[in-house]
Amino acid sequence: IMKNNLTLSCFIVSVFILLLYSCKEESNIYYLDSDADVPAQVTNINVSATPGGALITYEIPNDKNLSYVKAVYEIQPGVYREAKSSYYVNNVYLEGFGDTLTHSVRIYSVGRNEKLSDPLSIDVVPLTPPVKSVFETLVVKPTFGGLNVSFSNVTQADLAAVVIVDTIGDKSIWAEVTTFYTDALLANYSSRGFEPIEQNFGIYLRDRWSNKSDTLLVTLTPLYEEMLDKDNMKALALPTDAPVLSPYILSNLIDGTSGVAGNIYASMHDTPLPEWFTLDLGSRDGNKAVLSRFKMFHRPAQYAYNSAVPLKFEIWGANDPDPQGSWEGWFYLGSFESYKPSGLPLGQTNADDIAYAVTQGEDFEFEITPAPYRYFRFKTIDTYGGGGQVVLAELTFWGQVVNE
Repeated sequence: IMKNNLTLSCFIVSVFILLLYSCKEESNIYYLDSDADVPAQVTNINVSATPGGALITYEIPNDKNLSYVKAVYEIQPGVYREAKSSYYVNNVYLEGFGDTLTHSVRIYSVGRNEKLSDPLSIDVVPLTPPVKSVFETLVVKPTFGGLNVSFSNVTQADLAAVVIVDTIGDKSIWAEVTTFYTDALLANYSSRGFEPIEQNFGIYLRDRWSNKSDTLLVTLTPLYEEMLDKDNMKALALPTDAPVLSPYILSNLIDGTSGVAGNIYASMHDTPLPEWFTLDLGSRDGNKAVLSRFKMFHRPAQYAYNSAVPLKFEIWGANDPDPQGSWEGWFYLGSFESYKPSGLPLGQTNADDIAYAVTQGEDFEFEITPAPYRYFRFKTIDTYGGGGQVVLAELTFWGQVVNE
C-alpha cells in the first residue's frame, strides 16, 4: 500500500510540474507572439525644456502588450538618437541638443513583440545647452609657459575644453594642442609648453555628443618658465619639521634621482598629522623664486598611491622663517590633492597610475601666481592610508628666478 501511495504522489507532482511548465511556455509564447496587437499610444503629452534637452511626460495606456516607450529625435543633421523608458515610468528624457532650435520628436509605444505604434509627433525647443552657456563664462589669461583657461559650469556637464594654436602666425592653419575634460563646477587649467613670444590661440568647448561652441580667439604672450636648478636647493631642518627616518633623508627629494629604489624621503613612523618639511630653493645664490607648478614623484612600483603617500597637502612660502620652526612669517600658497587616474581602491594600481605618479610625476599648478619666496614648506594634511608617515621620491619645481 505504501508503495502505491508513493507512486501516486510522484504522479501528482509530475503532472503539477508539467502544468507549470506548460503555463510558462504559453506565457512566453504570448509575449513573443508576432500576431499580438500593436500597443496603444501614450496620451496627455507635456514637454519641459532643459539645457540641451527636454523632459517629456505622458499618460501610459492600459495595454498589457506595452513594453516601453521610445522617442526618436535628431540632434544634428543626420544624427539621430533614441530615448527609451519602460511602461513603469511615465516620462522619457531627451539630451544631446547643441542649440535652441525647434526639433521634431517622434514618440512610439513599443510592444513586447517589438511592434511599434504609429508615431506621435511633437516639437521641443531646448534651453541653451551647457556647451554654449559655459562658453560665455570663459576667461583666458597668460600663465607660465602658456595660457590659463577657466570657466563656470553650473550644470556640471561633461565638457572638453580644446586649445588650438596658430601654427604659422597668419591664422590660416590651426593645430589642436591640449584637450581638458571636466565636469567640475568651476574649471581651471593651463596649457603649457610655449615660448614667451606673442602668439594666437583659440579655445572652444565640445560636449559628449560632439556639439561645439564658438571659438574664442586670443592673442597673448606666455610667461617665461624654467625648471628650477636643484643644485641651488638644499634641505632645511627646522625644529618643528617632521623627524626623518634614516637613511631616507630630506635631500633625497631634490637630488634628481626619483627612479632609484631606496633613494627616497621618509619621515618617522607614527609622526602625527599634519606634518611638514622645509626646502631652501635659493641656498646657493640667495635668490627667490615665483613658482608656477611642481611635480611630485611617488616611491616606485607597489608603493605608489599607498599608505604613506600624501593625499592632501599644502604649500607655504617664506623669506624670513622663524629659526625655531614656528609658522610666523609663512604665507599660504595653495592646497592640493593627489590624483589617481584609475580610481582603484587603496593598494591597487594599474599601468596608468604608475606612469603618472612614478615615471612622469604628478603635476600640480598654482591657481594664483604666488609672490617670490626663497623657502617653501610642504605640509601634509592627510595620506592615502591615513597614517602619520610621509614617503616621497622626488619634488621638481618650475617658475621664475627673481634675481636680487
